[in-house]
Amino acid sequence: MPRVSIEVDGVKYDDDVEPRLLLAHYLRDRLGKVGTPIGCDTSNCGACTVLLDGMSVKSCSVLAVQADGHDVTTIEGLGDGQGLHPLQRAFHEEHALQCGYCTPGMIMAAIDLIKENPDPSDEEVREGLEGNLCRCTGYQNIVRAVRRAAGDLRPNPAQQEAAR
Repeated sequence: MPRVSIEVDGVKYDDDVEPRLLLAHYLRDRLGKVGTPIGCDTSNCGACTVLLDGMSVKSCSVLAVQADGHDVTTIEGLGDGQGLHPLQRAFHEEHALQCGYCTPGMIMAAIDLIKENPDPSDEEVREGLEGNLCRCTGYQNIVRAVRRAAGDLRPNPAQQEAAR
């Protein structure tokens, strides 16, 4: 059985895994990271999205052995221990969820989107999240939340000047 070494939410795990074990099942069943839901098991819905070395991936389409030697961030690893990540806070404040099942995947995909495009338009947010489905909302509040968080995450002009 292959042995993997994966850092998940800042903690290193060394485990023996079946070669066919999906990362989603490794996170949930082995590590108890149940904040990463399994929505479809076919990579269609995006509910299981996590960050693999900072890039969003659908954990139901990645084998645990493929994550060997890499860093994984789940929704549970976002907060700083004192409060919510700006995207989590924006989703709450903009009422960007109803049942909440898609929310972890939406937030993780949005982190990658904002990293690539710190000031996305509504259309760019919709395009960036097109691999993540929500069956409850009309996406308006999700788009609003992502744009709000993008604004919160951008340094203001005074911070940019101080950094020079």
